[in-house]
Amino acid sequence: MNPWLGWALAAAALFVGWQSYRWPGIAFAFSVIVFWLLLQFNRSVRVMRGASESPVGYVDSAVMLNAKLRERLLMLDVVKLTKSLGQRVSEEPEVWRWADDGGSSVEITFVDGRCARWTLQRPPEAAE
Repeated sequence: MNPWLGWALAAAALFVGWQSYRWPGIAFAFSVIVFWLLLQFNRSVRVMRGASESPVGYVDSAVMLNAKLRERLLMLDVVKLTKSLGQRVSEEPEVWRWADDGGSSVEITFVDGRCARWTLQRPPEAAE
């Protein structure tokens, strides 16, 4: 969700609460806002708990990850897809890598915490 939209909804809830029920309405709106924030925090913790059980930078199939990626995907959603924390390649621009057992890897560039672009790198085929 866009942060500006979230803040606007929170302000609207507080305004409607005040207009409808005064202080009890404010208390109810505040309770709803805190509940929403706790839901978002719980979601983040669940994703990180799942990622903690896998090796850093590992994904079952880099090709499948490449197929599932799209622009503006949040870093949290990428971690949820891979079930693993990525291996940092560079800080500026922010680039992370996930690799599979076959030697293929996906490097994802994030801008403002969102996927901007990605590249699939495959190992050279062995000559027979």
